[in-house]
Amino acid sequence: MSTPPVVPWGGPGPYAAALRTGRGPLFLRRTDGWLLPLEVERWCARADPVDRAVLDRCEGAVLDVGCGPGRLVAELAARGRTVLGIDVSEAAVDHTVRLGGQALRRSVFEPLPGEGRWDTVLLMDGNVGIGGDPRALLDRVARLLRPGGLLIAETAAVDVDERSEVRVVDGTGMETGGDGAFPWARLGTPALLRYAGRAGWRTVGQWTTGRRRFAALRSRSPRSASSSAEPANSTALISSQRARKPSADRPVADR
Repeated sequence: MSTPPVVPWGGPGPYAAALRTGRGPLFLRRTDGWLLPLEVERWCARADPVDRAVLDRCEGAVLDVGCGPGRLVAELAARGRTVLGIDVSEAAVDHTVRLGGQALRRSVFEPLPGEGRWDTVLLMDGNVGIGGDPRALLDRVARLLRPGGLLIAETAAVDVDERSEVRVVDGTGMETGGDGAFPWARLGTPALLRYAGRAGWRTVGQWTTGRRRFAALRSRSPRSASSSAEPANSTALISSQRARKPSADRPVADR
Protein backbone atom coordinates (compact mmCIF):
# COMPACT_ATOMS: atom_id res chain seq x y z
CA MET A 1 0.00 0.00 0.00
CA SER A 2 1.34 3.43 -0.89
CA THR A 3 1.55 5.96 1.92
CA PRO A 4 -0.51 9.12 1.35
CA PRO A 5 1.38 12.35 1.97
CA VAL A 6 0.99 14.29 5.17
CA VAL A 7 -1.81 16.83 4.84
CA PRO A 8 -0.30 20.25 4.07
CA TRP A 9 -2.60 22.00 6.55
CA GLY A 10 -0.35 20.74 9.32
CA GLY A 11 1.69 23.96 9.24
CA PRO A 12 0.89 27.67 9.44
CA GLY A 13 -2.11 28.63 7.36
CA PRO A 14 -5.87 29.24 7.54
CA TYR A 15 -6.57 26.07 9.52
CA ALA A 16 -4.05 26.93 12.24
CA ALA A 17 -5.32 30.52 12.33
CA ALA A 18 -8.93 29.36 12.74
CA LEU A 19 -8.01 27.03 15.59
CA ARG A 20 -6.17 29.80 17.38
CA THR A 21 -9.22 32.07 17.29
CA GLY A 22 -11.81 29.31 17.57
CA ARG A 23 -13.75 30.81 14.67
CA GLY A 24 -14.27 30.40 10.94
CA PRO A 25 -15.31 30.66 8.30
CA LEU A 26 -13.12 27.94 6.87
CA PHE A 27 -13.67 25.67 3.87
CA LEU A 28 -12.29 22.81 1.83
CA ARG A 29 -12.25 24.04 -1.77
CA ARG A 30 -12.27 21.62 -4.70
CA THR A 31 -10.50 22.45 -7.95
CA ASP A 32 -13.89 23.32 -9.51
CA GLY A 33 -14.45 25.99 -6.85
CA TRP A 34 -17.05 24.09 -4.79
CA LEU A 35 -16.71 24.84 -1.06
CA LEU A 36 -17.31 22.48 1.86
CA PRO A 37 -17.81 24.45 5.12
CA LEU A 38 -15.74 23.29 8.10
CA GLU A 39 -17.37 23.53 11.53
CA VAL A 40 -14.55 25.28 13.36
CA GLU A 41 -16.69 26.67 16.16
CA ARG A 42 -18.12 23.25 17.01
CA TRP A 43 -14.71 21.61 16.83
CA CYS A 44 -13.20 24.20 19.19
CA ALA A 45 -16.05 23.94 21.71
CA ARG A 46 -16.44 21.27 24.35
CA ALA A 47 -17.97 17.93 23.37
CA ASP A 48 -21.69 18.35 22.73
CA PRO A 49 -24.47 15.81 23.52
CA VAL A 50 -24.07 14.11 20.13
CA ASP A 51 -20.32 13.75 20.70
CA ARG A 52 -20.83 12.41 24.21
CA ALA A 53 -23.30 9.80 22.99
CA VAL A 54 -20.68 8.60 20.50
CA LEU A 55 -18.04 8.46 23.21
CA ASP A 56 -20.37 6.36 25.36
CA ARG A 57 -19.98 3.64 22.71
CA CYS A 58 -16.18 3.61 22.88
CA GLU A 59 -14.47 0.55 24.31
CA GLY A 60 -11.22 0.39 26.26
CA ALA A 61 -8.30 2.49 25.03
CA VAL A 62 -9.24 5.02 22.34
CA LEU A 63 -7.20 6.51 19.49
CA ASP A 64 -8.75 9.68 17.99
CA VAL A 65 -7.40 10.01 14.44
CA GLY A 66 -7.42 13.63 13.25
CA CYS A 67 -8.32 14.83 16.75
CA GLY A 68 -8.35 18.51 15.74
CA PRO A 69 -8.47 20.88 18.73
CA GLY A 70 -9.14 17.96 21.05
CA ARG A 71 -12.69 18.19 22.37
CA LEU A 72 -13.19 14.41 22.23
CA VAL A 73 -9.78 13.58 23.67
CA ALA A 74 -10.39 16.01 26.52
CA GLU A 75 -13.84 14.58 27.25
CA LEU A 76 -12.55 11.01 27.35
CA ALA A 77 -9.60 12.03 29.52
CA ALA A 78 -12.01 13.72 31.94
CA ARG A 79 -13.85 10.40 32.17
CA GLY A 80 -10.61 8.71 33.18
CA ARG A 81 -10.26 6.82 29.90
CA THR A 82 -7.00 5.87 28.19
CA VAL A 83 -7.03 8.08 25.08
CA LEU A 84 -4.56 9.54 22.61
CA GLY A 85 -5.23 12.04 19.85
CA ILE A 86 -3.14 12.36 16.70
CA ASP A 87 -3.19 15.21 14.21
CA VAL A 88 -0.81 16.64 11.63
CA SER A 89 -1.56 20.17 12.81
CA GLU A 90 0.71 21.65 15.47
CA ALA A 91 -2.04 24.12 16.41
CA ALA A 92 -4.52 21.26 16.89
CA VAL A 93 -2.17 19.20 19.04
CA ASP A 94 -1.23 22.24 21.14
CA HIS A 95 -4.92 22.99 21.72
CA THR A 96 -5.61 19.39 22.73
CA VAL A 97 -2.81 19.43 25.30
CA ARG A 98 -4.07 22.72 26.75
CA LEU A 99 -7.47 21.08 27.27
CA GLY A 100 -5.82 18.32 29.30
CA GLY A 101 -5.60 15.58 26.67
CA GLN A 102 -2.60 13.68 25.33
CA ALA A 103 -1.78 14.13 21.65
CA LEU A 104 0.94 13.55 19.10
CA ARG A 105 1.69 15.52 15.97
CA ARG A 106 1.58 12.53 13.69
CA SER A 107 -0.13 11.27 10.53
CA VAL A 108 -2.19 8.12 10.85
CA PHE A 109 0.08 6.60 8.19
CA GLU A 110 3.19 7.11 10.34
CA PRO A 111 4.31 4.74 13.14
CA LEU A 112 2.12 5.16 16.24
CA PRO A 113 2.17 3.94 19.83
CA GLY A 114 0.23 0.77 20.61
CA GLU A 115 -0.19 -0.46 17.04
CA GLY A 116 -2.44 -3.49 16.97
CA ARG A 117 -3.62 -2.96 20.56
CA TRP A 118 -6.15 -0.10 20.48
CA ASP A 119 -9.70 -1.07 21.41
CA THR A 120 -11.41 1.82 19.60
CA VAL A 121 -10.40 4.16 16.79
CA LEU A 122 -12.41 7.31 16.09
CA LEU A 123 -12.71 8.93 12.65
CA MET A 124 -14.96 11.88 13.44
CA ASP A 125 -15.80 15.15 11.68
CA GLY A 126 -15.32 13.79 8.18
CA ASN A 127 -11.96 12.17 8.88
CA VAL A 128 -12.95 9.12 6.84
CA GLY A 129 -11.64 11.37 4.04
CA ILE A 130 -8.04 11.40 5.27
CA GLY A 131 -5.62 10.53 2.48
CA GLY A 132 -8.30 10.46 -0.23
CA ASP A 133 -8.27 6.64 -0.32
CA PRO A 134 -10.92 5.04 1.93
CA ARG A 135 -9.65 1.49 1.43
CA ALA A 136 -6.08 2.47 2.38
CA LEU A 137 -7.34 4.27 5.48
CA LEU A 138 -9.51 1.32 6.54
CA ASP A 139 -6.57 -1.05 6.08
CA ARG A 140 -4.38 1.21 8.21
CA VAL A 141 -7.00 1.50 10.97
CA ALA A 142 -7.36 -2.30 11.03
CA ARG A 143 -3.65 -2.58 11.77
CA LEU A 144 -3.97 -0.09 14.64
CA LEU A 145 -6.84 -1.94 16.31
CA ARG A 146 -6.68 -5.16 18.26
CA PRO A 147 -8.38 -8.09 16.47
CA GLY A 148 -12.11 -7.44 16.67
CA GLY A 149 -11.54 -3.81 17.66
CA LEU A 150 -14.11 -1.06 17.11
CA LEU A 151 -14.05 1.75 14.54
CA ILE A 152 -16.57 4.58 14.95
CA ALA A 153 -16.72 6.84 11.90
CA GLU A 154 -18.74 9.95 11.18
CA THR A 155 -19.88 9.99 7.57
CA ALA A 156 -21.20 12.72 5.29
CA ALA A 157 -24.78 13.89 5.79
CA VAL A 158 -25.57 12.94 2.17
CA ASP A 159 -25.00 9.71 0.25
CA VAL A 160 -21.78 10.50 -1.59
CA ASP A 161 -18.64 8.67 -2.68
CA GLU A 162 -16.21 11.32 -3.85
CA ARG A 163 -12.45 11.68 -4.13
CA SER A 164 -10.93 15.01 -5.07
CA GLU A 165 -8.03 17.40 -4.61
CA VAL A 166 -8.89 20.14 -2.12
CA ARG A 167 -7.33 23.12 -0.41
CA VAL A 168 -8.09 24.71 2.96
CA VAL A 169 -9.23 28.29 2.39
CA ASP A 170 -10.46 31.09 4.63
CA GLY A 171 -13.67 33.09 4.46
CA THR A 172 -12.56 35.02 1.40
CA GLY A 173 -12.33 31.77 -0.56
CA MET A 174 -8.66 32.48 -1.15
CA GLU A 175 -5.84 30.20 -0.03
CA THR A 176 -3.52 31.81 2.50
CA GLY A 177 -0.40 30.78 4.32
CA GLY A 178 0.78 28.14 1.86
CA ASP A 179 -1.69 25.33 2.57
CA GLY A 180 -1.35 23.35 -0.66
CA ALA A 181 -3.70 20.93 -2.41
CA PHE A 182 -4.11 17.42 -1.01
CA PRO A 183 -6.30 14.37 -1.68
CA TRP A 184 -9.54 14.06 0.27
CA ALA A 185 -12.61 11.85 0.18
CA ARG A 186 -16.22 12.38 1.17
CA LEU A 187 -18.21 9.26 2.04
CA GLY A 188 -21.79 8.76 3.01
CA THR A 189 -22.66 5.76 5.16
CA PRO A 190 -23.55 3.44 2.22
CA ALA A 191 -20.20 4.12 0.54
CA LEU A 192 -18.25 3.55 3.75
CA LEU A 193 -20.04 0.27 4.37
CA ARG A 194 -19.27 -0.89 0.82
CA TYR A 195 -15.56 -0.23 1.24
CA ALA A 196 -15.56 -1.75 4.72
CA GLY A 197 -17.37 -4.91 3.62
CA ARG A 198 -14.87 -5.52 0.83
CA ALA A 199 -12.04 -5.11 3.35
CA GLY A 200 -13.47 -7.66 5.79
CA TRP A 201 -15.01 -5.30 8.35
CA ARG A 202 -18.30 -6.16 10.05
CA THR A 203 -20.97 -3.49 10.48
CA VAL A 204 -22.28 -3.40 14.06
CA GLY A 205 -24.28 -0.17 13.98
CA GLN A 206 -25.31 2.92 12.08
CA TRP A 207 -27.31 5.88 13.31
CA THR A 208 -28.25 9.48 12.62
CA THR A 209 -28.54 12.25 15.20
CA GLY A 210 -29.71 15.58 13.86
CA ARG A 211 -27.73 16.09 10.66
CA ARG A 212 -24.82 13.92 11.76
CA ARG A 213 -24.42 10.31 10.63
CA PHE A 214 -22.29 7.57 12.14
CA ALA A 215 -21.29 3.97 11.57
CA ALA A 216 -19.66 1.43 13.88
CA LEU A 217 -17.50 -1.34 12.42
CA ARG A 218 -15.53 -4.26 13.81
CA SER A 219 -12.20 -5.35 12.39
CA ARG A 220 -11.44 -8.97 11.58
CA SER A 221 -11.01 -11.37 14.49
CA PRO A 222 -8.52 -14.06 13.43
CA ARG A 223 -9.18 -17.29 15.33
CA SER A 224 -5.69 -17.40 16.73
CA ALA A 225 -5.24 -13.72 17.55
CA SER A 226 -7.56 -12.56 20.29
CA SER A 227 -6.55 -15.02 23.03
CA SER A 228 -2.92 -13.97 23.08
CA ALA A 229 -3.24 -10.26 22.33
CA GLU A 230 -2.08 -7.87 25.03
CA PRO A 231 -5.07 -6.03 26.57
CA ALA A 232 -5.33 -2.57 25.04
CA ASN A 233 -7.30 -0.93 27.84
CA SER A 234 -4.08 -0.34 29.70
CA THR A 235 -2.28 2.93 30.22
CA ALA A 236 0.83 1.11 28.99
CA LEU A 237 -0.19 2.21 25.51
CA ILE A 238 0.63 5.83 26.20
CA SER A 239 1.98 5.98 29.76
CA SER A 240 5.50 6.68 28.53
CA GLN A 241 4.37 9.88 26.83
CA ARG A 242 5.11 13.20 28.50
CA ALA A 243 3.17 16.24 27.30
CA ARG A 244 5.33 19.23 26.50
CA LYS A 245 5.44 22.39 24.44
CA PRO A 246 5.19 21.53 20.73
CA SER A 247 7.81 22.40 18.17
CA ALA A 248 7.44 22.70 14.42
CA ASP A 249 8.99 19.31 13.72
CA ARG A 250 8.39 17.31 16.88
CA PRO A 251 5.30 15.71 18.46
CA VAL A 252 3.84 17.11 21.65
CA ALA A 253 4.55 13.87 23.47
CA ASP A 254 7.41 11.41 23.38
CA ARG A 255 6.77 7.84 22.31
